[in-house]
Amino acid sequence: MSSQHVNRRTFLGAAGALGIAATGMSTLTGCSTGTSAAGKGSEAFSKVKLPAYVPAQVAAPDLAGSAEGLDAAYLRYPKNLVKSVAAPPGDGSPITALTETFTTPAPAMGKNAYWKELNKRLGSEFRMNIVVETTDDSYSSKFNAAIAGGEIPDLVWIPPNQGLRRIPELLEAKFQDLTPHLSGNAVKEYPNLANLPEFAWKTAVINGKIFGVPVAYGRMGQVYVTNEDFWKPVGGATFTSAEDFLAKGRELLDVKRHKYVLEPAYTNHVGMYAQWFGAPSGWSLKNGKLVHQFETDEFREALEFGVKVSKAGLFWPDPNLTTTREKMAQGTLGAYVQSFPSFLVDVKTYDFPFGVILPFAAKAGATPHFYYGLGSVGFTAINKNADKKRLEMLLKVLDYLAAPFGTEERLFLDNGIEGTHFHRTAKGDVELTDKGNAEAVTTGMPVSFLANAPEYLYLPGQADLTRRIHDWQKKLIAMAVIDPTVGHYSDTYASKGNSLKTGVNDGIKDIVAGRKSVSEFDALVRTWRSGGGDRIRAEYEKSLAQSTK
Repeated sequence: MSSQHVNRRTFLGAAGALGIAATGMSTLTGCSTGTSAAGKGSEAFSKVKLPAYVPAQVAAPDLAGSAEGLDAAYLRYPKNLVKSVAAPPGDGSPITALTETFTTPAPAMGKNAYWKELNKRLGSEFRMNIVVETTDDSYSSKFNAAIAGGEIPDLVWIPPNQGLRRIPELLEAKFQDLTPHLSGNAVKEYPNLANLPEFAWKTAVINGKIFGVPVAYGRMGQVYVTNEDFWKPVGGATFTSAEDFLAKGRELLDVKRHKYVLEPAYTNHVGMYAQWFGAPSGWSLKNGKLVHQFETDEFREALEFGVKVSKAGLFWPDPNLTTTREKMAQGTLGAYVQSFPSFLVDVKTYDFPFGVILPFAAKAGATPHFYYGLGSVGFTAINKNADKKRLEMLLKVLDYLAAPFGTEERLFLDNGIEGTHFHRTAKGDVELTDKGNAEAVTTGMPVSFLANAPEYLYLPGQADLTRRIHDWQKKLIAMAVIDPTVGHYSDTYASKGNSLKTGVNDGIKDIVAGRKSVSEFDALVRTWRSGGGDRIRAEYEKSLAQSTK
């Protein structure tokens, strides 16, 4: 991973943990289905042929990836890079784009060597309207203003879930149906787009049509990260049951030395325990009927176990701890929950022996799960006003931005200009300069929210850890499950899903902290159902029923 990926994925990992990138907007699990128009429930559900997958002809990874989401791994930065785009894709006219960043704002184009070089390589001035989430209004506000004012840019990022309403209807009215240009073998006109994994393309299908180019992202969900040295006194972080985990945690707890086992992110831990007890990822489907994980015995068992862990004193006592990774590095904290992409950031940033707790059966008869992520962070739609010639040019620009690892284009997109923004080490690895961090990182992030390469593993100087992470991915994928509603649109979810989930999560925090009893969880679930959960269920069930016809 490059530094640009580091920053982008740091946010996205946190976003996933907070529910910002939760399922339910416009993603898709079925091989060739899409979501229906808002206002009509799911009656327009239909099928589409997804783009053909043609692997990029780049330097072979040291450890191969897979269609299921296993990331290709490189132990060294490839020496022989491929030029994947023969000529600048732009036509000389300005290209406008609406995107977002979650780090320091990029320097203005006129004072930004990276941005100027990007324009040169694209063959057009790339005029990005960058929403800075930390200082500006939310992305949804800027998005809605652009739609209402009729000033829709050429390229518009459609995020997985930031409260955008009536997305299917809006796409039909204002954006291009890309199906004729990308479905099946048509995508081969854009080789880098053909290299995107199928699970990413599924997230850009709405109403049985391909409405955008997916912003590729890793498919791994959250992982339980450990300091392996911390767990050595109990034989390592492997467990035969939840009670075994609790017993070993008690043995390692040392209050006098201010040494605690777990970070105080209670809901994240309950989410891990839910995997151990076999709770579904979001929803489960049986005979056309949906049951949410909140309604299952397995999730309640996970919550009850979280209370046990809390009563045993295993959580760091300050619930507002802001130095989790520092405590891990000091050896005074044993484990924390992290999104997989942010875990890849952490292993490059902190120096301690990283490990992960692989899901295991919490009790006899339990089937442990690992929860997949979405595999993309939304998609980029193209303004409907573009004529055929301009549309094809814009697709070629997105094709450039999706150049994979092992290409000259990806080296530039991630790191900027050699000698200005980065240099090569004696072993050939890439190191950013101060100017690279100031320009390539800050400008590369909003660019990467418009199109990006499939995720890959590249940890300079950490070949052994790279191999171990790749092996952990294999084991996680073997037990992975995905929410069956991913890819099925619910307008109620889009408007209320996150706030409803926040209400339950706040209650979980209170229960684990001892401010409320486990018995009060039932009332939380009833409030969730009456507040919109049952409407979300009905909308998804209708969509799922239509998809099987």
